[in-house]
Amino acid sequence: MTRSWWCEHAWLPTGPASGVRVEADAAGRVSAVTAGVRPVEGDVRLEGLVLPGFANAHSHAFHRALRGRTNLDGGTFWTWRDRMYTLADRLDPDSYRELATAVYGEMALAGITCVGEFHYLHHGPGGARYGDPNAMGEALRDAAHAAGIRLTLLDTCYLTGGIDVPLEGVQRRFDDGDAEGWADRVSMMKDDERFRVAAAVHSVRAVPADQLDIVVEAAQDDDGPRPLHVHLSEQPAENEACLQVYGCTPTALLAEHGVLGSATTAVHATHLTDADITMLGDSTTTVCVCPTTERDLADGIGPARALRDAGSPLALGSDQHVVVDMLAESRGLEMHERLRSGHRGRFTVGELVDALAPAGHAALGWNDAGKIEVGALCDLVALRLDSLRTAGALPSQAPLVAAGGDVHAVVASGRTVVADGRHVRLEPDGERSIARLLAAAVNRAWGDH
Repeated sequence: MTRSWWCEHAWLPTGPASGVRVEADAAGRVSAVTAGVRPVEGDVRLEGLVLPGFANAHSHAFHRALRGRTNLDGGTFWTWRDRMYTLADRLDPDSYRELATAVYGEMALAGITCVGEFHYLHHGPGGARYGDPNAMGEALRDAAHAAGIRLTLLDTCYLTGGIDVPLEGVQRRFDDGDAEGWADRVSMMKDDERFRVAAAVHSVRAVPADQLDIVVEAAQDDDGPRPLHVHLSEQPAENEACLQVYGCTPTALLAEHGVLGSATTAVHATHLTDADITMLGDSTTTVCVCPTTERDLADGIGPARALRDAGSPLALGSDQHVVVDMLAESRGLEMHERLRSGHRGRFTVGELVDALAPAGHAALGWNDAGKIEVGALCDLVALRLDSLRTAGALPSQAPLVAAGGDVHAVVASGRTVVADGRHVRLEPDGERSIARLLAAAVNRAWGDH
């Protein structure tokens, strides 16, 4: 059965075009793309600008419950982390499923068709194993399925609380003992049509150097390497500790142990040396920038333009979800560079769309997504061009002014997920119930009534 959508404007691999019909086959893949045509009977009309589905390459779903609950605390990234640990200690598979379903629903409403979940909340309180050792990961799979988006579970190896610092307190929930124990647990999970298992090193703080090779090996399969993600140089303190213990930067340590490469994504990469930038670019390691989180946590502004020029593809993530709006993340990429350089137009709109869609999907192992072209998974995100933010904007510049709230329709793998601005699964009655789901899930996570 062929389905078809007529797009008033659509962003194709060659750039924006008008009057575009997109057809998809029963498997949810694009079977035809025709520009410069009028709608015909049976087409679903998508007004405004249609972009390929957005990839959120770095998510910590449970951090969404911190929104609006940490801003009066002041302090630093490290004091914020203490509050995050308090939250992590409260979750179980049921409450995590409830919270993640609402968060992934929020993502779908904002045009996200695929998310990479950087998942380290593995076990029960004190590190006790659940009957299913992957119960928390399976809760995330359930949540993504309910929300209608694809999920790459970046199952994270997390073994120490700092370089040569043992895990303590809530951190024991993250621990698999060693990298082999982590790999054994992860091997029990299987892919499905909309779910893929991949790997992550939390950071050089959390995985000793002699364990890195095991993680790299475990990220391989018969078809080649699976995605491997790692927090990199988010804080200067990480760099200082690595230099003190290993005598090199975190980037150099990862390079020494074979972590860098085209299947690897370094998240943040904020505080880098020139040599670090060269190593990341020469290895074609993707860098996932999370501008709204990096602002919120006072992390700093990374060298995104220099990384892209060196050869690193750029992807985007909403990380701790201070907002869930990938258009805001892409705009942040450009605006941060303007602040760094004193110049405008550091990234073209096409480069921002690339970070929003194809580069992010590739970083998550979905190389067949992120473009409106024949053979790709049919992911479509329609933006209003008549909102207060976008009225009068040229379609070619709309991504620089639009926001997540301008998304009015979303198709993921050929299935309608959002129509007329509502989630067809989670808001079937037309009410804005995802906000209620989020409020209930957050309050439950914190024990509020």
